Amino acid sequence: MTRFRSHRFSVAPMMDWTDRHCRLFHRALTSQALLYTEMVTTGAVRFGPRERLLGFSSEERPLAAQLGGSEPEELAEAARICEGFGYDEINLNVGCPSDRVQDGRFGACLMAEPDRVARGVAAMKAAVSIPVTVKCRIGIDDQDPEEALDRLADAVVAAGCDALIVHARKAWLKGLSPKENRDVPPLDYDRVFRLKRRFPDLPVSINGGIGSIEQARALLEPRDGVTLDGVMLGRAAYQNAELLLAVDPLLFGEAAPHADARAAVESLFPAIEAHLARGGRLSNFTRHMLGLFPGRPGARAFRRLLSEEGPKAGAGLDVLRAALDLVGDARPSAVAAAA
Repeated sequence: MTRFRSHRFSVAPMMDWTDRHCRLFHRALTSQALLYTEMVTTGAVRFGPRERLLGFSSEERPLAAQLGGSEPEELAEAARICEGFGYDEINLNVGCPSDRVQDGRFGACLMAEPDRVARGVAAMKAAVSIPVTVKCRIGIDDQDPEEALDRLADAVVAAGCDALIVHARKAWLKGLSPKENRDVPPLDYDRVFRLKRRFPDLPVSINGGIGSIEQARALLEPRDGVTLDGVMLGRAAYQNAELLLAVDPLLFGEAAPHADARAAVESLFPAIEAHLARGGRLSNFTRHMLGLFPGRPGARAFRRLLSEEGPKAGAGLDVLRAALDLVGDARPSAVAAAA
């Protein structure tokens, strides 16, 4: 069974957030994390503008493509296309609770159809040579999380699934919005540890409510003799991307790619210049940087300048340089502690 060292830490796929510009920014902060695309539907992969949807730069790797879909043949075709683009992993979304994915019969509603998920996994495994993984919830609505997660895991493991990433909350498809589904259902980390105990040879990663690299490291410690294989951060990694500088030192025992967030941003200047030369906007990059420098003198002015000037036609690197110059130079405490 394939085991990526990078499964030890990953940044979650997040709609409207983890595009190629965001991923390049995150890669400047951690060389070891496994990154994910936004969820892309099988229909979009098969019939949409593939280069725009799936294109990426080699610097983003290791990189997984997350698919949304439920028809085995369509999943297999989409997986082949993604493999052709050079992705390192195909991940099937069995956790998104939005109305749109429910209408399309994919995402979290597939927790109720483990056999269908298994058929999709088996079809993708037969179609590609790279790992096929599943990201799921512990259950939906009135399901018993013990039974629901075990049924799904049994089915997909039998189909050849290479790893499970478990968001340790239920998804309530009726009565809660997608935003509420990220906060309201209670977290149950112990349920993920029980799953790992049941499948000791299956790589299992945990996701949901993890707010720091220190907390991530704690979740990778043995619990009652069980050790998880990986941790996935979502909103915390996006909204406070500076914490990603601590990933390589604290979780992999290696130096961060850059000494601080300013140096990481400056390393992106050539990529940003090339993007601007192709007709792109500065804000395609800088909108992902607004959470930098929390609590630092000048952080508010940094955000305001990028928010107001970054989206304007013709905005260039001079805007980003001016914004960086507004911020104090203190290093992130987590990186300093790990150095």
